[in-house]
Amino acid sequence: MSKGKVVLAYSGGLDTSIILKWLQDEGYTVICYIADVGQDDDFEAARAKAIRLGAEKVFVEDLKAEFVTDFIFPAVQANAIYENRYLLGTSLARPCIARRQVQIALREKAQYVSHGATGKGNDQVRFELTYYAVAPHIKVIAPWRDPVFLKKFKGRTDLLEYGREKGIEMPAGDKPPYSMDDNLMHISYESGNLEDPKNPPPEEMYLKTGHLVDWSDKPETIRIEFRDGIPISAAISGEKNPETDPLKMYLWLNEVAKRHGIGRVDIVENRFVGIKSRGVYETPAATILRCAHIDIEGIAMDREVMRLRDMLSPKFAELVYNGFWFSPETDFLLAAIAKSQELIDGWVDVLCYKGATMAVARYSPSSLYDENIASMETVEGYEPGDAGGFIRINAIRLRAHREILMNTPIDRLSAFKQKSRALTGTYGAVISTNAVIDEN
Repeated sequence: MSKGKVVLAYSGGLDTSIILKWLQDEGYTVICYIADVGQDDDFEAARAKAIRLGAEKVFVEDLKAEFVTDFIFPAVQANAIYENRYLLGTSLARPCIARRQVQIALREKAQYVSHGATGKGNDQVRFELTYYAVAPHIKVIAPWRDPVFLKKFKGRTDLLEYGREKGIEMPAGDKPPYSMDDNLMHISYESGNLEDPKNPPPEEMYLKTGHLVDWSDKPETIRIEFRDGIPISAAISGEKNPETDPLKMYLWLNEVAKRHGIGRVDIVENRFVGIKSRGVYETPAATILRCAHIDIEGIAMDREVMRLRDMLSPKFAELVYNGFWFSPETDFLLAAIAKSQELIDGWVDVLCYKGATMAVARYSPSSLYDENIASMETVEGYEPGDAGGFIRINAIRLRAHREILMNTPIDRLSAFKQKSRALTGTYGAVISTNAVIDEN
């Protein structure tokens, strides 16, 4: 008798194929679920393989469009970036994938969901927090944390022997010296020879940004149009008929970025589980969109709103990275960020060339920029004489602090403050001299 139904997040690779057979050996009925988030895989071959290995059903779900609109674009609105470098390509894909997995489990009346994420990585957290947030009563089987599974499979040799025993096709050719996660937003490279941070990534490794020697020698300027901070169209600047479908637009921007080698990042980051990890990422289109979005905000967003939103963005990125997309705190931040974007409309021209992006022109109907006020050729709307009072008011606390510093006994001051006071004496002499000159 079956122990119950399990919906397994299945890729068609060796690890999840072994998990499929192991779950069957443990007495479960397995439904395989394959999520298409834009990775370069043969989904029909993976479906056929799962059926051949005994899966009761196989679902191949096309999630590309919702990945762009429901996850990538809100991250663009937030200017989300983890530890100032990583644009969250895997982190954003996981809740998209896990949400549909739970939906299938509920529809198929499955009691369990399962994944092939390792016990040292972030993905186990991202998958399972989503499972529990969407379906609180779902049960999770995580083989790479299961004592029975770990006792059986102590290393890759055990996996290969089991695979041969169960008739699982073995990987052909040499195994890449790193692990990869691919989707339409990015591709990541980890492990293998990249685990030593002294090793530079080989140029032939890169797939989404082309090879350096192939980068175009001709710059291109791309016009991105926004409404409420969401990209709504993209085209070569000056051309008519821009691409407006979100998914097609995003894929087109990937192609542009690839021609110019845009979107590479090589970092050592802090995983949520407490481990430092070296990762190399290619995030083409999102890099262009981030450049454009930050620029349109510069002309259309109020200064104080921007300051508040900029306080929220790092926290939002941290929550996404750590797997809390479906959480009350993320709901709150998404609502606040959406409010900040209500007037972020207009277009930005982004120059793309040799791995770099640069905003070179912009327009917004909600622009807060006034040429007359900003111009050095006119005083319209701004009285320069008012600046004196503004400066004096802002100097009140600075003058008070300096008075206290100068009147504090030297033995109570830190070495830094002693040096500061000594410098003040020098400056004081200069000021006094200038005062005499002014009086004369």
